[in-house]
Amino acid sequence: MIEVGDDAGVARARVIRFEVFVDEQDVRPDEELDDLDHTPGTVHLLAVDTDTGDDLGTVRLLSDPAQPGVVHVTRVAVRRDARRRGVGRLLMDAAEERALVDHGGGEPRSVRLELSVQEAALDFYGALGYEIGDRRYVSARIWHRDAVRVVTER
Repeated sequence: MIEVGDDAGVARARVIRFEVFVDEQDVRPDEELDDLDHTPGTVHLLAVDTDTGDDLGTVRLLSDPAQPGVVHVTRVAVRRDARRRGVGRLLMDAAEERALVDHGGGEPRSVRLELSVQEAALDFYGALGYEIGDRRYVSARIWHRDAVRVVTER
């Protein structure tokens, strides 16, 4: 897992996001791209195959100084040929760890992670311990629900 933040690294993450969201799921490019990729405090993580050097997946973490202790996990995407290999779980583990280090407070330290989850991925996030909300809504023509998990330092 690596963190990227420069233009070249963000471009690598966007390639994966476009493959998954735009090419596979028909999300419009203008819906996928936003100004948050380069907002101060935004963290991009890439899962990289240690044998081949290929980028396998990505996740973006957003924080808001007005919401201390809360991190929004967004743009979770795993390339088709890397799915069902544990890449998504590795991305989420890394995202949770990074969120706890950067934004955890209290004793023991904890952080609240919030996601907007596509309904097709509810089982995945549920298995990771996320509480799935009941309210359904459409974003980019895809049904979603909110999910939350509080991660506490062990």
